[in-house]
Amino acid sequence: MIWICATCAVETADADAPPDSCDICSDERQWVPASGQAWTTLAELAARGTTTSWFEVEPGLYGITADPTVGIGQQTMVVDTGDGVVVFDPLGYVDAAAIGHILDLGAVRAVAASHPHMYGAQTAWAEALDAPVVINSHDAQWCRRQDRVTFFDETYELGADLTLYRVGGHFRGQTVAEWRTGNGGAGVIFAGDAVSPNPDRRTVSFLRSYPNRLPLSGAVVRRVAGQLVGLHFDRLYNNFGDVVPSDAKAVLRFSAERHAAWTDGLHDDETW
Repeated sequence: MIWICATCAVETADADAPPDSCDICSDERQWVPASGQAWTTLAELAARGTTTSWFEVEPGLYGITADPTVGIGQQTMVVDTGDGVVVFDPLGYVDAAAIGHILDLGAVRAVAASHPHMYGAQTAWAEALDAPVVINSHDAQWCRRQDRVTFFDETYELGADLTLYRVGGHFRGQTVAEWRTGNGGAGVIFAGDAVSPNPDRRTVSFLRSYPNRLPLSGAVVRRVAGQLVGLHFDRLYNNFGDVVPSDAKAVLRFSAERHAAWTDGLHDDETW
């Protein structure tokens, strides 16, 4: 039996009984509910009436969400590069409708995830799509089911137009996907939790833990932003469909310097 954590929706390896705890949720970047650890299965989620929604985000890019929300509630991104399809940050639930939409686009190169919180039911997706799972080797310890996994160290090409890059920060293996021909050729970056657009859509945040509000140092944020601005993109999405629609590199530079100024104590005089 493959078990799904009810809180983060990441799959387990095959086991007769679920683990006592979810190591991903027990980590300081996640959380365990006050009611305690709970597990479910894909069959149980389906029996409860869980469905997926499919929609176009922009030309060549599609989103998938679950209703009701499963686990953390990410928005899976499906990229039709013209040189194969890539599924990024898979949900912790999969159904025939979502698989059908994806297969209608063509052959799937990979199911990939930005970091362990987004592993979801990645192997179930990969099995249904006859594709490999591709994740970063620096986060191998968090991958509970490895039978279809290809690990990469720093970069991984998924066709001519899309590349995975390790940038670290939120997790050591935190990965972004650079879609160079997206956005009319101006480029798109799928940042996962490496960078998250703020509600004003003109700034972004960098955190070790989003639910627990743990910051990253100014040095780490400058390094992550420095790696990102060397890639080809003008638009940035996080793992929930939030977006910096344009001029995302300038937003990154400004936000990284603002973050570093606060964490380095340059504004302490403004706080009392």
